[in-house]
Amino acid sequence: MFDPALALVLFAVFTGLAVLVMWPKWGVYARLSRMADMSERVLLEDAVKHVYTCESLGRDCSLESLAGQLELSTEKAAGLLGTLATFKLVANTPTGPRLTDTGRESALRLVRTHRLWERYLADRTGIPASEWHEEAERKEHTLSEVEVDKLAARLGHPAWDPHGDPIPTAGGELPSLDRSTLSEAQADDTFEIVHLEDEPRIIYDALLADGLDLGSRISVTNNDDTGVVIRSRGREWHLNHVVAGNVTVRLLPETESADEPVSTLLHVGPGGSARVAGISPACQGSQRRRLLDLGVVPGTTVDVVFESAAGDPVAYNIRGALIALRREQADWIQVEFDRDAATEEVL
Repeated sequence: MFDPALALVLFAVFTGLAVLVMWPKWGVYARLSRMADMSERVLLEDAVKHVYTCESLGRDCSLESLAGQLELSTEKAAGLLGTLATFKLVANTPTGPRLTDTGRESALRLVRTHRLWERYLADRTGIPASEWHEEAERKEHTLSEVEVDKLAARLGHPAWDPHGDPIPTAGGELPSLDRSTLSEAQADDTFEIVHLEDEPRIIYDALLADGLDLGSRISVTNNDDTGVVIRSRGREWHLNHVVAGNVTVRLLPETESADEPVSTLLHVGPGGSARVAGISPACQGSQRRRLLDLGVVPGTTVDVVFESAAGDPVAYNIRGALIALRREQADWIQVEFDRDAATEEVL
């Protein structure tokens, strides 16, 4: 027997489902369409960035390298290159894809966003260093140019990301760099680490676990087919060439030593004064954010006022404010001296 009430209920249910699925802005179909469009855009942007990375490193870019990087079939990768060529972002030459001027501008915008977000994660959050890259990989596709410019202003327009890579300006400018990898380093020379490559992550994590960070001084005691032997602060260890190739270094003058300690605020005695050179990469998250908020930035002069009865904490004059810092915090603040200052370590 036909039940009008049941028919009405079923009609209402089917109508509701149809609205839920087909609603122009918030329906399931609309959302799935946006996700598909977003996924395609992300792939295209990642493809542009891969071509840029190959060109900046002097490596050959190919269909196979793109497919491998994006974990796609060569057929799908070829489709991406075809689309990029249609948009005049890439020119597909006999020797492989090459960025056009427009494509390079697009790639530099992505790189700028990625590195600024890593800088933000390092300076303003407690997210571990091993997770910065993946977080920035996601964020680089979602921020608008206006949002990126606001982020840069908030961070004080930093020139370098936390790995030591230069951050492109809003105009797409990058400084010229005179660097080489540790795998190319000559024995008996001393170097400063200026960059740690964050891909692949397993190597980056191993470098962090080894205690290598930006600004570290190392001496190369041997470099042969088995790898590179380095020394720093009385410790010596071996890196194979794959790992050493992910460490970028700058040659230091012969007078510099890898065993020479870095001067920190901890080594400035009461009554002394020093200028901030930087904050140790070991200081991250909320601790780093607090120091930055207090004005501990390169160029700031810090005066040591007095130490507590127990010697910890110590009172410092930072930009007219009296600030108490623990020994551990003071040791994160790398300094240089404007004038003769007391250099006795705070006991």
